[in-house]
Amino acid sequence: MPDEIKTIAKNKKAYHDYFVLEKYEAGIELFGTEIKSVRAGRVNLKDSFCSVDDGEMYAIGMHISPYEMGNRFNRDPLRKKRLLLHKREIMKLFGESQQQGLSIIPLELYIKNGRAKLEIGLCKGKKLYDKRATEAKKSAQRTMEREFKERY
Repeated sequence: MPDEIKTIAKNKKAYHDYFVLEKYEAGIELFGTEIKSVRAGRVNLKDSFCSVDDGEMYAIGMHISPYEMGNRFNRDPLRKKRLLLHKREIMKLFGESQQQGLSIIPLELYIKNGRAKLEIGLCKGKKLYDKRATEAKKSAQRTMEREFKERY
């Protein structure tokens, strides 16, 4: 049975602001109306990050819009969402982020085999000149592709 993956949201700003060193897949603890809203694609990962509190990892700043028909069962859209990782993965991520000054950033939210998964990355912040260099490289690549397409 192949893995069915449906991408819900991507954090494009994370790739603009950070170098992604490692990626991890984490489950995410959601309540009934939240998962319905996620399946409808009403999620925003911009400006979100992960932190470790008491040996558990949480996604902070991840906005899941309230479900329209959820009435009193809706949760706060910006509440801390617990991530489901193995203890050794949490400790490894926490140790590396503390020692090397790295950030843990949500990169992508998707549904895999009926379950919501969050791809998180261990990231290093880019300086302004790094952002400019990345933008220049992308622009040059687009120009080359455009020229190649016109000629052939």
